[in-house]
Amino acid sequence: ARRFTVVCPDLRGYGGSSKPASTDDHAPYAKRAMAADIVALMSALGHERFAVVGHDRGAYAALRTALDHPGRVTHLAVLDAVPIGEALARCDARFAQEWWHWFFFGQLSKPAERVINADPDAWYRSTPEALGPENYADYRRAIHDPHTVHAMLEDYRAGLGIDRAHDDADRAAGRQVGCPTLVMWGLRDDLGELYGDVEAVWRPWALDLRVESIDTG
Repeated sequence: ARRFTVVCPDLRGYGGSSKPASTDDHAPYAKRAMAADIVALMSALGHERFAVVGHDRGAYAALRTALDHPGRVTHLAVLDAVPIGEALARCDARFAQEWWHWFFFGQLSKPAERVINADPDAWYRSTPEALGPENYADYRRAIHDPHTVHAMLEDYRAGLGIDRAHDDADRAAGRQVGCPTLVMWGLRDDLGELYGDVEAVWRPWALDLRVESIDTG
């Protein structure tokens, strides 16, 4: 606390954050847009240089921030994720079975909104005991707002399209994260099982890479 300021923003569309109207290519919910949000937020708070840490969906936004704004990001840490372009390039029957919600959420005909909004509590399944009463109340406000549900799904629709295109273009151009990069994943999750050598997946993306698995899930 004596050395660092920690800023924990919701991703665009999640929680109480802004929910702009989408477009046919879902660009308002692309990780490039989220990265621009992060940079603008940190500028507004007076931080011209900063480290970025992201977990799961936030890891995609963190990576995009480091790639698109190298002059602003001093360090990058990503937890429980590989670049989204790499995940989709390696997608097989096992991934489709275990992570089917990616593709359900990504359907452009929007069946997910109808299913989730019919009974958000049954779909998301959490409890005050799991989250704590205050967090649980905040969470329920979010999942019972159809605009929030739609915005969260737009994140996935962008992931299957424009985000993958951005990743593929960077990979083809040989763009890499220049700052020190830490990749961590939980051994009780399935990242290692899905991708095998996680370090090998990340190696082309970062010039200064460190990897570490931890006994958690």
